[in-house]
Amino acid sequence: MIKRIIDKIYLEMHIFKFKSLYKNKITIGRKISFRKRLNIRISKGGSLNIGEKVFFNNDCSINCAGKIEIGDFCIFGENVKLYDHGHNYSNPQELIRDQGLKKGKITMGKNCWIGSNVTILANVEIGENVIIGANCLIYKSIPSNSIVKCNSGLIIEKLIYKDN
Repeated sequence: MIKRIIDKIYLEMHIFKFKSLYKNKITIGRKISFRKRLNIRISKGGSLNIGEKVFFNNDCSINCAGKIEIGDFCIFGENVKLYDHGHNYSNPQELIRDQGLKKGKITMGKNCWIGSNVTILANVEIGENVIIGANCLIYKSIPSNSIVKCNSGLIIEKLIYKDN
């Protein structure tokens, strides 16, 4: 009972911190929850909208320079990363870090389950009722009512020792 009260206070403090830090750049729906180390970064000109009853597991990260929208009832596994931007790199005479960002958008529909270690990149639209399996890199849009699986098979080789 005491742990539940402490967890609720921790959650409310962090939501207040995010809202205070980002003021009109962030909208957070009712009854969201997260475990440890939810990192949110919203750059100048960015905006983040998190729907109701969204859950973030440990170590999730949202990096917003453009616009990110997360629908109601979405759940995120551990270590999920969202990036709605990338770096410009067209001028070989200039350092990449000095060329600015290409801002984009990520939109996620309602009732999505994003597995552990998934990275979602800019200009992706994820429909409703989508399941994305662990370790996927999402770089293109996913239609509603889809399951996405990582297609990298295991390679298992026999370890052979040479006689010395």
